[in-house]
Amino acid sequence: MSDLKRTPLHDLHVELGAKMVPFAGYGMPVQYPLGVKKEHEHTRAACGLFDVSHMGQVLLHGPRPAESLETLVPADILGLAEGMQRYALFTSQDGGILDDLMVVNAGEHLYLVVNAACKDQDVALLQTGLDSDHRVEVLDRGLLALQGPEAATVMRRLCPEACELVFMQHGHFTLDGIPVWISRSGYTGEDGFEISVPAEQTEALARRLLAEAEVEAIGLGARDSLRLEAGLCLYGHDIDTTTTPVEAGLVWAIGKPRRRGGERPGGFPGADLILHQVEAKDHRRKRVGLLGEGRAPVREGAELYTADDERIGQVTSGGFGPSVGKPVAMGYVAIEHAEPGTTVYAEVRGKRLPMTVARMPFVTPGYHRG
Repeated sequence: MSDLKRTPLHDLHVELGAKMVPFAGYGMPVQYPLGVKKEHEHTRAACGLFDVSHMGQVLLHGPRPAESLETLVPADILGLAEGMQRYALFTSQDGGILDDLMVVNAGEHLYLVVNAACKDQDVALLQTGLDSDHRVEVLDRGLLALQGPEAATVMRRLCPEACELVFMQHGHFTLDGIPVWISRSGYTGEDGFEISVPAEQTEALARRLLAEAEVEAIGLGARDSLRLEAGLCLYGHDIDTTTTPVEAGLVWAIGKPRRRGGERPGGFPGADLILHQVEAKDHRRKRVGLLGEGRAPVREGAELYTADDERIGQVTSGGFGPSVGKPVAMGYVAIEHAEPGTTVYAEVRGKRLPMTVARMPFVTPGYHRG
């Protein structure tokens, strides 16, 4: 662990009794003494605090930054109103996904949040893919996620103005005397806030939030089971350079103005293949949700078969869903087996366990849409 990077909350995690593990080059808390299942359930019932400071926070400066970023992503960035945030994808020339990210229109510049494991390559992509008139500023800031149905209750005490935000909105505020940037979205399926804070003030703010009765510290283990129940992708597992946005079920992340017949069709890496798949619907596989029976979880890497022993796909994320009460997974199957209600069989330790193709998310989202 000594050669791993540390977030501003490393010492606090250790103080709280977290089990620390390597993750994306950082030492990160996988769980606290409460345990993964109870951390998961607490977030669904009340409010959890997650350290996501390992993620990359970047400002993109320069003339017409939205127009420039559209040369690297298929999202509608020009149509993003000031103070709003949008999910986007960096795509490759052959249509694969290099990373997924959040983009905020912060007025004179764009604010990007990228995945920890990809942030160096993403910064390099921005620096080489855009002209020299643009400047990529990598920020040294902490990032906290306050998630759960009681997140707004807590925020109302400390920063009531932030509760006026709706889903995918972003703003600058003062929280307990600390200047912060807050967005309202979430990776758990629950209402919540992401709080970007100066690195040196991250621990003080985390302690202040943890002092609230509703809030518990939550580790990577519960973060993974929560996002899986919410049907959300984890880069490097459910999406990667071998999957296209269409195969991944992320067509909604391709802005309508960027599609054929739109105001600004194409113009992003892999556009010909991706837009062909959008129109022709001739992709051969699709990301689907899977519900198991009994209690035995089906993990990433499990092969999927038909009753006739035909291999049709593979699980990319899986585990037991505490809120669902049964095993949940997602993975890719041949398109002819992707219809909800279809029975497939996952091979687990030499046994074939039945699973049912299901719509995602597995839980009802609690996002605050206003």
